[in-house]
Amino acid sequence: MTVLKKLYRSLFFHLRMYLALGAVIVLFIIAFFVPLFMMIGTLALMALAGLALLDFLLLYFNRHALKAEREVAERFSNGDVNPVSIRLRSYYRFRIKMEVLDEIPFQFQQRDFLLKGELKGQEEQELQYQLRPVERGEYAFGSIHVFVQSPFGLVKRCFTFPQNEMVKVYPSFLQLRNYELFSIRHKLNEIGVHRKRVLGHSMEFDHIKEYTRGDDVRTLNWKATARRGNLMVNSFMEERSQQVYCVIDKGRTMKMPFDGLTLLDYAINATLVFSNVALGKGDKAGLAAFSGQQTEFLPASNKKVQLNKILDLLYAQTTQWMESDYERLGVHLRASLSQRSLLILFTNFESASALQRQLPYLRQLAKYHLLLVVFFENTEIKKLNERHAQEVEDIYIQVIAQKFAHEKKQIVKELAQYGIMSLLTTPEHLTVDVVNKYLELKARMLA
Repeated sequence: MTVLKKLYRSLFFHLRMYLALGAVIVLFIIAFFVPLFMMIGTLALMALAGLALLDFLLLYFNRHALKAEREVAERFSNGDVNPVSIRLRSYYRFRIKMEVLDEIPFQFQQRDFLLKGELKGQEEQELQYQLRPVERGEYAFGSIHVFVQSPFGLVKRCFTFPQNEMVKVYPSFLQLRNYELFSIRHKLNEIGVHRKRVLGHSMEFDHIKEYTRGDDVRTLNWKATARRGNLMVNSFMEERSQQVYCVIDKGRTMKMPFDGLTLLDYAINATLVFSNVALGKGDKAGLAAFSGQQTEFLPASNKKVQLNKILDLLYAQTTQWMESDYERLGVHLRASLSQRSLLILFTNFESASALQRQLPYLRQLAKYHLLLVVFFENTEIKKLNERHAQEVEDIYIQVIAQKFAHEKKQIVKELAQYGIMSLLTTPEHLTVDVVNKYLELKARMLA
């Protein structure tokens, strides 16, 4: 019974078989009016049955006539195109046509996924396709189903290969590798990263002392000289590695989607690339992710394993449907950070009122640390502004869109009034803009 059940589940008929049966039925219908067609219909039916039986025997004569294996990486890069390949080996002695149905993870929502190909006798072939995940997490692959047909093309045999495996989708490490390759080949300018020329001393201020013969006159401190009445100079020491923290807002405002990814995912991908750049510059990279009442914190370090720790922490971050608590964040950072650090805050303010609620806490952070607020330009509003108005309603929509776009610019100005640096960028240019801003700060000796 089990054998018959397996046979029943694996046996399918091609559309060509049903069309041929339809033609035979037509012949029998005509035979009611023209008796000569009864003989023709009978012969056609016998020939079709014989060909179908021969086709069946060709496909089922060899019990293990096909082998299929899926080759996939242990982890996928979020937001990037990841390759998947299926290796097929035919043990038939004749050419076969095949249709491969791979049970890809449900997150991709591809209900019509199908690969087609041909295999010669005793041939091995590899079929490739690509998947682009837009969510982090675990993705489950299922079985591989291969529908095979012989040159007759009347019967199909379905081979099922259990290939259940789990793949984890991490933040965009492929983007990280691309930046490293461009850096090695000195072609970072091709993707928008510009090198900044560092002017002045690569030193860190230590103390003020009296001028002695041989001191660099360019280090004279005129204010201290005026107070003391003697020439005073600034004394420097070799620059120590600075602490750089990426602070990620996981509140509801970061749930906004763009090109399949949420703003949180763009911030996570940019954080991974930026942390690698900062570590390459000799700085200590750290991470803080906060939402309502929870703040996850990774102390800054420049050890080789730090990037892997950042990657593991970023993998588990999810957006929370609540307002982020900036006050609690300030308290936590105040207690955790003992020295002045560069904080790159990834968040989003859609209106000036949203900024006003958090501005006191941002000013408090900027008092003890060098703060850079990174928020996003609404690309949909930008499209509305650029669209040609044809009706009165379109004019009203454009006026409202311009109001929101203007508020974004006002947010930048208001932050600058309190000495807080800001970066307004689009999600697609986030990584490049943040890296450029960091290199600019390094060149100005602010970080």
